[in-house]
Amino acid sequence: MTKLRVLDLFSGIGGFSLGLERATNDGKYTGFETVAFCEIEAFPRKVLAKHWPNVPCYDDVRTLTAERLAADGIAGIDVITGGFPCQDLSSAGRRAGIGEGTRSGLYAEVLRLACDLRPSFIILENIAGLLSGPSEQPGQWFGRVLGDLASIGYDAEWENIPASALGAPHRRERVWIVAHPSQVDDVKFECVYCRGENRFSCDNGPVLAHANNLHEQGVKCRCVDAQERARSFLRPIRSCSDGAGWWQVEPALGRVANGVPNRAQRLAALGNAVVPQIPELIGNAILQAMNE
Repeated sequence: MTKLRVLDLFSGIGGFSLGLERATNDGKYTGFETVAFCEIEAFPRKVLAKHWPNVPCYDDVRTLTAERLAADGIAGIDVITGGFPCQDLSSAGRRAGIGEGTRSGLYAEVLRLACDLRPSFIILENIAGLLSGPSEQPGQWFGRVLGDLASIGYDAEWENIPASALGAPHRRERVWIVAHPSQVDDVKFECVYCRGENRFSCDNGPVLAHANNLHEQGVKCRCVDAQERARSFLRPIRSCSDGAGWWQVEPALGRVANGVPNRAQRLAALGNAVVPQIPELIGNAILQAMNE
C-alpha cells in the first residue's frame, strides 16, 4: 500500500494538503502524504508549522529546486499542487495577465519544478477568470497555461468548481486543472462537476494548447454522466438566499470577522485559501483512477 507524495506550492494555510490527505482508498494507492510546503507569507507559515510540524516549509518558490529538495532527503514527488496567485488575473487587480504579471506569472515556477521532478499529477487552482481572460482576447490566458503544460509533456483536464458544489452558501467559483504525463494513456478522468455551458475538459493538450479562443474552438466536455459518478463525493447544494433570491459571491466579512482575533491576517489567509473539500474530491477521483 502506497501514499502519493505531495509537494504543496503556494501553500497558504494548507487547504490543498488538508483536502488531499482526507482522500482515501482501499487499493494499492491508499491516500496522499504532503512531504514539503512552499509558502512565502509569514502568517500562513505559522499555521502550517502548527498543523504539519514535521513537514519542511520552503519560503520562496523561485529558489526551490529539485536539487535542494534532494539534498534535504525529499525525493519521489508524485503530485505537485499550486493555487498560484490570482492578483494579475482578477478584476480586483490590474489584470496584467498570466505571463506579464509578476504574481500570477509565478505559475511558471510550478512548470519548472514539474520538468525536473516529473510528478504523475499536477493540480492547479485559480479564479474562474483564468478561463475567459483577457477581455480583448478571451481564452488566451488559459490557452497559454494549456500550451505550457503541453510543452513539458502533460495533458490536462479542467473544471470550474464553485464552493457551492460542496455545500457552501456562496459560489466562490474556481477553475481546477489536473494534468498528467501525456504518455500515460491508461489514466483517464471524467469531470467531477458539470455546470452546463461551463463544461470543459481536454484529452488532447497539444491540439488545444495553442487555441487563442477556447469558445471558437468549440471545446466540449467528454465526460459521460459525470454528475452521477460524482454523487458519492458531492453533498447536495444548499439553497442560499438573503431575501433577494441571489447567491452570495463570497461570504460577507461581517459574518466571519466578529470575535476573530488577529482578524486581518486570518481573513486574508482564509480568503486566499482553497476550499479543502474540492481537493478531497479530486484526490478521491485520482485514487480511484490509479487503482482501477
